[in-house]
This record gives sequence, C-alpha cells and structure tokens, in this order.
Amino acid sequence: MRIISYFFLLIIVIFGITFATLNSESVTINYYFGQATLALSLLLVLTFALGCLIGMIVGFWLLIKAKIITYRLRQRLTLAEKEIENLRAIPLQDKV
Repeated sequence: MRIISYFFLLIIVIFGITFATLNSESVTINYYFGQATLALSLLLVLTFALGCLIGMIVGFWLLIKAKIITYRLRQRLTLAEKEIENLRAIPLQDKV
C-alpha cells in the first residue's frame, strides 16, 4: 500500500513540475497598494493554497459549531433522562 501512495505522490510531483515549466510566463498582479510580478504557475499554486486554507478554516468553524450543538443536546438529553427516572421513582397515588 505504501508503494502505491508513493507512486501517486511521484505522479503529482511530476505533474507539478511539468505544470510549472509549461506556465513559466511572468504576470503582473495589481492590488490596492501596489503591484507584483510572479510566475503564472506560482500565482496559480498560491491561489489554490489560499483557497484550500480558507476552506479548511470554514470547515473547522462548522465542525466546532456542530460539536457545540451536540454537546448542548447531550446535556439536555441527560437532564431529560434524569427527570424521567425521577418521575418513574415517584409512587402513584390513588384518589379515594
């Protein structure tokens, strides 16, 4: 299994190297406070990495939010189970 994962990693690296050599033209990036010149392949890789980072941050935020909701629901469930046990322990009284 390790050989297969190394093989896929090698293929990805080879594709990355060929991508960088095919897209080696320089492009100028204009942003609000200035400009910069980068290779097109580097710009695309940086943009992809930034998108992955933002996606991971949003995913982490949603995961934490779901964990908090689950924790609160478990607390409510525990409280409801205790209340049911207390109600079952109370003896029934008949009205005479």
